[in-house]
Amino acid sequence: MALLPILHYPDPRLRNTAVAVGAVDARVRRLIDDLLETMYAAPGIGLAATQVNVGLRVVTIDISERRDQPLCLVNPEILASDGWIETEEGCLSVPDVYETVRRAEWVRFSALNRDGEPFEREAEQTLAVCIQHEVDHLDGKLFVDRLSQLKRQRIRKRASRRQRIPA
Repeated sequence: MALLPILHYPDPRLRNTAVAVGAVDARVRRLIDDLLETMYAAPGIGLAATQVNVGLRVVTIDISERRDQPLCLVNPEILASDGWIETEEGCLSVPDVYETVRRAEWVRFSALNRDGEPFEREAEQTLAVCIQHEVDHLDGKLFVDRLSQLKRQRIRKRASRRQRIPA
């Protein structure tokens, strides 16, 4: 496994739309392992392949306290949603920014698992929000896109300044 570099906003590659995985093979399983390792090390609760500049529809999530319940979604698709919830979101690609975002409280989704087997499941609350957040990444969207124009401008300016400052 390997730690992958995470792209940071406003990097234009974060706007790329991921393509569907044709078959879950050893290469995709290796990507899943690398995404999990990177996500846990960051630390985060979700990571999309597009955040590490890989244009495939692959997501890893683990919202468990012990960080021992990884969820791997290949070609995830939100089939239905219901209700509304406002929660504070952050993002590994937008470090140190946390804002309240409105999303569906419940979703039903389908995906392939790590072995390429299709499944369908329901999620609510934090898991539902996380799935929506990560699917947005696969579609080239960021949580900041769901904020007011003024907040987006402020976050973009701060992120651009941070990128110019050598670490």
